Amino acid sequence: MRKILFLLLCCLAISSSLTAQVPDLILRKNAQKAEVPFEYENGFIVVRVVFNNIFPLKFILDTGAEHTILTKREITDLLQVDYQRRFVIMGSDLKTELGAYLVRGIVLTMGNMYLSNRSMLVLEDDYFSFDEFAGLDVHGIIGADLLRRFIMMIDYRKKTITFYDPSKFTMPHGKFTELEVELHRNKPYIYTHTDLPRDTSARLKYLMDTGASVALMMYTVTDTLLQLPEQFIRSNIGMGLGGFIEGFVGRTPEIDIGNTKLQEVVTNYQDFLPTMDSAYFNKRNGLIGNQVLSRFTVIVDYIKGKVYVAPNGKANQKFRYDRSGLSLVASGPQLEDITVFAVTPETPASEAGMKKGDIIKKINGVPSAFTGLQGTINRLKKRPGKRIQLICERDGERIKVRFRLRDLI
Repeated sequence: MRKILFLLLCCLAISSSLTAQVPDLILRKNAQKAEVPFEYENGFIVVRVVFNNIFPLKFILDTGAEHTILTKREITDLLQVDYQRRFVIMGSDLKTELGAYLVRGIVLTMGNMYLSNRSMLVLEDDYFSFDEFAGLDVHGIIGADLLRRFIMMIDYRKKTITFYDPSKFTMPHGKFTELEVELHRNKPYIYTHTDLPRDTSARLKYLMDTGASVALMMYTVTDTLLQLPEQFIRSNIGMGLGGFIEGFVGRTPEIDIGNTKLQEVVTNYQDFLPTMDSAYFNKRNGLIGNQVLSRFTVIVDYIKGKVYVAPNGKANQKFRYDRSGLSLVASGPQLEDITVFAVTPETPASEAGMKKGDIIKKINGVPSAFTGLQGTINRLKKRPGKRIQLICERDGERIKVRFRLRDLI
């Protein structure tokens, strides 16, 4: 299961409280740039951060989030950090109200970047549950409030993020194309041509979201042209603040990213009701996530409001999707168990008798503790016709399940 991150702030008061600070954000040793390595895990950019000069933590780089967030409140509790205000955050269903606290004076270190006197939000509870739903040991997200002072280059192939001093930046060599973009509240929005199902096309607006592990997400309520393709499945398309995100999965025939045309892009369609508050969308039609962005080297110039991309060796690879019908989560003290969260009807897994709550112990003879959540998911994306044999635990008993993978979308 792919996890998608949504942070809906209830009012502008949060923004003003977080930005009303005197930031001290420097590159150590008078460097012109800071190169920060990252781990690309389960579709997320994960960077190592030292919190208040004490705790080594892991944060997700999220260009789609306006503010930096700590998801593990026990860390600030342990450090006895003062919670100055409580805010209400809207959940991913646009209805559920959740809690978060404002903290000030936080020190963060990433590589040779030193960020002091920072304000950030601390979630009242860990609504994201990265460990369970993405198999990741992650403590928070880095938002635009920490990125907006720099020109940032993400090299997915080298797994590095380079932060440049804007006054000393020169465009690197390579086939970079400038995209048509708009920066709103320091979040980049891309305008691009998209060929849609049912022989239609449109110029659409997407949030460029490195906090989303999906390829493409569309909000069907924002435009009458955004209709489901002929072949799709209903599924849990992710998990956001406060709950699961229901929707559909299909494919978009083609989308232009600079001079590169990506075809048959796996697309999630979020199932909003017309009565829901759509102000959150900011007139956007969807988002572009890491499964698309990782096919490029991406430069975001927060100062001038520009985005550049250069395709890498993955640009023309086919987009793969699950061929089993299983939605999986990680469980157990060490996230060693892979548990079936949902089974899509009329799929190989449902026809073989798989049930919600089954714990996968082995896949094709390999222990799930070895493959992990993402490794198991990847095995269920193999070629159509591939034989899958699972050893599962159900109600304390071990069972064997066999099926063959097939295309679902």
